[in-house]
Amino acid sequence: MTYCVGILVRAGLVMISDTRTNSGVDNVNTFRKLYLFEQPGEAAMALAGAGDLSVIQSILSMVTEGFPNPETGEVERLLDTVSMFKAAQLVGRAMRETSRAAQQNGEGGLSDTQILLGGQRKGRRLRLFMIYPAGNFIEASDDTPFLQIGEHKYGKPILDRAVTFETDLQSALKLGLISMDSTLRSNLGVGLPIDLAVLPRDTQRVELSHRIEAGDPYFEDLRQRWSEALRATHQAIPKPPYEGIAESVELVPARRR
Repeated sequence: MTYCVGILVRAGLVMISDTRTNSGVDNVNTFRKLYLFEQPGEAAMALAGAGDLSVIQSILSMVTEGFPNPETGEVERLLDTVSMFKAAQLVGRAMRETSRAAQQNGEGGLSDTQILLGGQRKGRRLRLFMIYPAGNFIEASDDTPFLQIGEHKYGKPILDRAVTFETDLQSALKLGLISMDSTLRSNLGVGLPIDLAVLPRDTQRVELSHRIEAGDPYFEDLRQRWSEALRATHQAIPKPPYEGIAESVELVPARRR
């Protein structure tokens, strides 16, 4: 499986993805799942996928190389789209085409495939979408400034509590990495390295594209500090005032018969 998160705040967009793929406990591999498309000053987009890796790579090839519009016959590519809404529609169409081809080959649909697409074209809004197998999508908003795909449940609580649209860009990246760390600790299907990208609003460029490998000093420090902070916080909270809770339990050895 995988875990990908996109965080859209007033200052810009953060995209983070793990790289683990596996087909059983003895076949674990590393593949990039976060892809960047950029025309500096004109357009910058980030695409992350969760689900069948071969399907995601097929979709990626289609939107990169382009495929014909059924109405106009013109070949359309992701960076040719005039807005992020049109870009999301193009990715959705690529998902439908890939699903149709898979069904014709007797391979089933794309029920477990989802894609995050975020970015901005010059003169348009910075936007973030989650695209479903049917090609439809939802959009992040001021009230819901982050979207997740894959093994999202472990990393969601910190984002629910801490991320708002007014969160600064560095804090959004830090919270996204804490969310990823929580997932790494709880799910073996998610693993290092981690790919991340930061796209500031109204710049139409990728300011930061980075891979966090095992042993990365900042990420290791973040993981340790977060664990210590959680332990310190839970110890600082007063004990429950409810009656009937013993201060300590004395263990009595079982009697031999």
